Amino acid sequence: MSKSTTKKSAAATTAAFSDPDSLVRFADSLKLRSLAASTQEEYLRFVRKLAVRVKRDPAELDEAQVREHLLHLKACKYSPSTIRTAAAAMMAFYGLHLGHGWKLFDLVRAPSVVKLPTVLTREEVARLFAAVREPRFRMVLRLIYACGLRIGEAVTLEVSDIKRDGPRLHLRRTKGQKERLVPLPVWAYRELQDYWRTHQHPRLVFPSVGRGWRERSTPLSKLTRADVPMGVGSIQHCVRFARADARLPVTTHVHTLRHSYATHLLEEGVSIRLISAYLGHTSLETTLIYTHLTAVNEASARAALDRLRPPAA
Repeated sequence: MSKSTTKKSAAATTAAFSDPDSLVRFADSLKLRSLAASTQEEYLRFVRKLAVRVKRDPAELDEAQVREHLLHLKACKYSPSTIRTAAAAMMAFYGLHLGHGWKLFDLVRAPSVVKLPTVLTREEVARLFAAVREPRFRMVLRLIYACGLRIGEAVTLEVSDIKRDGPRLHLRRTKGQKERLVPLPVWAYRELQDYWRTHQHPRLVFPSVGRGWRERSTPLSKLTRADVPMGVGSIQHCVRFARADARLPVTTHVHTLRHSYATHLLEEGVSIRLISAYLGHTSLETTLIYTHLTAVNEASARAALDRLRPPAA
């Protein structure tokens, strides 16, 4: 049996599984904790996978059985990030939801290899934008680079979030629900104004055109009736094509523009603390990774090393 067939049968089994009451109540508990929707879905998915595997209500399992399941995941060569998410889901279900004071979750460790993110040069960023033919995609990508936004922050931007004083953006729908203000370059502000005039939606800056828009030849002016923002998947799909046309590394994704923004600001001498605030990082340690990626810093370091040369004997 092929891997794809195995995955399909596993997905079908999970889909046919009926959630026991303990899992239904767990879903309600997650909502009460106001976790991100994606986190709630992941936690439920991992506990549901456990229930499907043991063919029992997961609330009936003891600590040893849950330990065996986590060891099973490790034996199946799941990635460290997947193991961590699975352990967090189990801890939320058995610890927070069911109140078991198990020591098991203190033992789970799944360290990841820290990889430096892909960063584009300014010339490569320009090549990427030139390869994007659709104006709405080009505008949202240029804004992501101009302000160092996450893709979700960009597509959910509303007209009222654009402040003329500065100008700047007031980001409300952010990771961790931490609002922040970021400077909006004047050129990007003017481009946003021009783009918005093409559809004049009363609320959304990037309204969705809906499925099959090319076949319907839907004019942008009709976007005023859209009730949802542009889809994240469509932007990611666009970048996959554009990076090939622009001859960029396969590791180039939408988030690469955010990494490039931070690195280029650092090269311009902007304070690392200010960059950290613009990016919305909780810890400065997260932002410090960009110090390893700047060509300017490396050139300065090499020049300094050359000056350290001791005199000849």
